[in-house]
Amino acid sequence: MRFEGKVAVITGGAKGFGQGMAIKFAKEGAKAIICDMLEPDWQHENVEFYKLNVTDEAACKAFYDHVIEKYKKVDILVNNAGITRDALTRKMTDEQWDLVMNVNLNAVFYMTRLFGPHMEDTDGGCIINMSSSVGESGNIGQANYAASKSALLGLTKTWAKEFARKGVQVRCNAITPGYIKTDIIKTVPQNILDANVEKTMLKRLGEPEEVINVALFLASDDASYVTGAAIPVNGGLRY
Repeated sequence: MRFEGKVAVITGGAKGFGQGMAIKFAKEGAKAIICDMLEPDWQHENVEFYKLNVTDEAACKAFYDHVIEKYKKVDILVNNAGITRDALTRKMTDEQWDLVMNVNLNAVFYMTRLFGPHMEDTDGGCIINMSSSVGESGNIGQANYAASKSALLGLTKTWAKEFARKGVQVRCNAITPGYIKTDIIKTVPQNILDANVEKTMLKRLGEPEEVINVALFLASDDASYVTGAAIPVNGGLRY
């Protein structure tokens, strides 16, 4: 029960990493609030669903007000919502670029601009940004996705400094998953997956649980001296 009495907010929580995190946080004592455009097809007594378009700045503020009014605090924020719209740069449309940047980057800013200062003004907290190995290595056909995930690494280091500058224990870290068996991986051609598996030291794709467990570690007191870090969960991927 590492999270007894804690309140966790998870964006993109209806499925995938977000779903797994929410359920595990809840099982370990937290009240988890997931926000997503997609209605979850599952329930847990300690998980609340809030329908939210995270790219809508005003809607994010309304969500923040709801959470603080109902729960009085937030201890953990996981910026997990993310999408891909892949294309070679010469063929990438403004719509593809803007949509990915809005969901993967701007929404993270909107949420953290609200919840980060709240943690700074209360008893501290933990912010986790879900980045990607693509944000470190780049990837053909993913200029928008790579740019958004790379930017999260800079935000992570900035917020680790900014929100702790008054001596408050606000920690901010990123996770950079490699090739993990999630829905998003279904958009990657099999030959590319096989080639990247060969580039990993463990010679396999990762399981969602292996990323989720790292998020729970970072949110827990076990990681009380870890901040400003980007934790790779990629099987030893060699770029």
